Amino acid sequence: MPKSAPEDRETEGPLDESEANPVRPYVDLGGIKILPREGLHLRLEIEEGSKRVVAIGLDFAGSTLQVQPFAAPRSSGLWHEIREQIADQIGKQGGTTTPREGPFGPELVAEIPVAAGQQAGGVTRLARFIGVDGPRWFLRGVIAGEGAIDPDAAAQIEDLFRSIVVVRGSTPMPPRDLIPLRMPATPAGASETTAV
Repeated sequence: MPKSAPEDRETEGPLDESEANPVRPYVDLGGIKILPREGLHLRLEIEEGSKRVVAIGLDFAGSTLQVQPFAAPRSSGLWHEIREQIADQIGKQGGTTTPREGPFGPELVAEIPVAAGQQAGGVTRLARFIGVDGPRWFLRGVIAGEGAIDPDAAAQIEDLFRSIVVVRGSTPMPPRDLIPLRMPATPAGASETTAV
């Protein structure tokens, strides 16, 4: 499968560690680095049993962005294949997906059913699935909240996605494996929800 990425990815992001400016004050989360900005809150999504960090949640400007970096082959991309699987999965849950061209290339706009009792009024929630194939990695993002519906909010959360640096590392990993994520080095006693 060909790679899917914006033409200016190497300069505008999401960047590979080798392309990023080393003097910028990134928050190091293992497989990704995030540039702190005013009003950005960081959440680690942790798997119950294994206690490993499986995703990073970013709350910013009325939107949430969940990101996950995966290992990928050097020459081919994963996003075209993964998009089909996401659409399939959401369809099985009774949701719908609409493919469209977004600022990062192809994306999916999904209407996902919400279990009764969790949310008053709305029975579905809107989410945008975005993905970028980089050198030996694939970065997936899920945008919810304002950024899924409002163009101004979307521009802010897209800019945040572009500012992410993926740290693939040199360890051999099978394609589609989650690149390990970890808590940032913070003073003892800091909570898992950190304002950066």
